[in-house]
Amino acid sequence: MFLTSLTRNTDFAERPFEVVVLPREQWATGDFVVAELAETSELAETFAIETVDGRRVEVIPGDLIVGALGCRAATLELVGDWTSVGEDLRMQTLTPSGLLGRLTSAATPPPPFTTVIYRGHVWRDAKLGMGDFVSRVSHAALDAPVVLIIGTSMECGKTIAAKSVVRRLKAHGLRVAGAKLSGAGHLRDILSMRDAGADAIFDFVDVGLSSTMVSAATYEAALLQLLSQLGGAHPDVVVAEAGASPLEPYNSDVAVRLLGDRVRCTVLCASDPYAVAGFISVFQYQPDLVSGRATSTDAAIALVDRLCGVPAVNLLHHHHDSALDGLLERCLRLDPLPSSGAAPSP
Repeated sequence: MFLTSLTRNTDFAERPFEVVVLPREQWATGDFVVAELAETSELAETFAIETVDGRRVEVIPGDLIVGALGCRAATLELVGDWTSVGEDLRMQTLTPSGLLGRLTSAATPPPPFTTVIYRGHVWRDAKLGMGDFVSRVSHAALDAPVVLIIGTSMECGKTIAAKSVVRRLKAHGLRVAGAKLSGAGHLRDILSMRDAGADAIFDFVDVGLSSTMVSAATYEAALLQLLSQLGGAHPDVVVAEAGASPLEPYNSDVAVRLLGDRVRCTVLCASDPYAVAGFISVFQYQPDLVSGRATSTDAAIALVDRLCGVPAVNLLHHHHDSALDGLLERCLRLDPLPSSGAAPSP
């Protein structure tokens, strides 16, 4: 039996549990369930799950996995939810991390996924869900400044931007906490921030959510707990990524509202220059910097400037580190580095 990364805060590897079949009316978002792999998608000969340590492990039909019921509405990948599961109890892996629900829409071509069959709920005297493994310890309030990474869609460069910001803040000698505040659970996203040097990493899985497609009230309560956990890490600065975009049903707009004036710098990652203009117009939010695919070429950067008048930098190119340093130093009131070691901009 394979434990997916959505189970990473549990003790399932150390303590046994039963598998109990429950009627559909007793299912709920975040429930841990055991499912048997039936088949992979037609376009994928193999499928790999993300395990509790972030590794990808190949699984085959007949294998059992432990995942969590949830919902996803990805604009470029998969859409589905557990409430759509039919009498055949078949559903799909909406993410490799073990987010399970019935697939209702997929991009063309779709990303790898596999069909699974519900075999029962994880049970110890009662069913177990993600909320049963959340620490309710009260931590210090988060008073550190936040660098917020937001986007116009998924796959627009937010994780790359977050890694770049973490690296530059560590170059300034700061204690950095990395966090993903919204989206669908992927351990790899916050692991990439740790690999970039973050001293502590958190995401919404740590507060019991398989994805943030929940009611605004449920999400707000979970986010307040997550901000408390961040405060307990005592960072000098937080680099926070909001998954998808604030206009999608993942409650990123709630995250922006609750962060409030803690946000000292906002990096908007966009799919193209017109998406930057659309985001600013619809969401009424002015970023400090634009990056991502909208900055792929000099022509794209010039168009961002012409349409929006916002500085734009391709953070994939390290000769722009000095520009990022300057922005962070102004927004966070940091002492300038003696020498960034970066080559001058062309």
